[in-house]
Amino acid sequence: MVWIWATIGLLVLVHILQAWWKNKKRLPPGPRGFPVFGSLHLLRDLPHRDLHRLARKYGDIMHMRLGLVPTIVVSSPQAAKLFLKTHDLVFATRPPHEGAKHLSFGQRNLSFVEYGFYWRDIRKMCTLELLSNHKINSFKSMTKEEVALFIESIQEAANNGHVAIDLSDRVSSLSVDMSCRMVLGKKYRDE
Repeated sequence: MVWIWATIGLLVLVHILQAWWKNKKRLPPGPRGFPVFGSLHLLRDLPHRDLHRLARKYGDIMHMRLGLVPTIVVSSPQAAKLFLKTHDLVFATRPPHEGAKHLSFGQRNLSFVEYGFYWRDIRKMCTLELLSNHKINSFKSMTKEEVALFIESIQEAANNGHVAIDLSDRVSSLSVDMSCRMVLGKKYRDE
């Protein structure tokens, strides 16, 4: 009975190893890394210097695993030109993402859709309808009004004796208010 289970286990193991070997992609050289953490242990306080050191060892194009995410690092202008100009269509599509599938109608919005006819149509529509000079100029008065309120709130805080002002919250609020006024016609905080 033990021999039967051992044989079945061995066959399953051989099947898994064959599938893994067939699916193994030809990747550029790079540091091996650990099973869960990948090569994150090689990046310290100054990651750009660590990547430069690794590029001298493994070449201008190298493969690293940052955690569980396989990553290709390009370290020279010539290699970047290969990726961004020569073979740009191969790398134009974003990888499938589970969160994007649920939040963007099956990855069908401009940010997450695969490169192709649908992406070109959406991009063309956005360029013509949302980002045209006429559409942007129609929001110019609203933008001036919101920026004036933003500057007024900073001046008011300075007049009240605040030495340091947290601009990140104020800029975030300005961005949300402007977006809501463009899309919905009223500010985020309006009742």
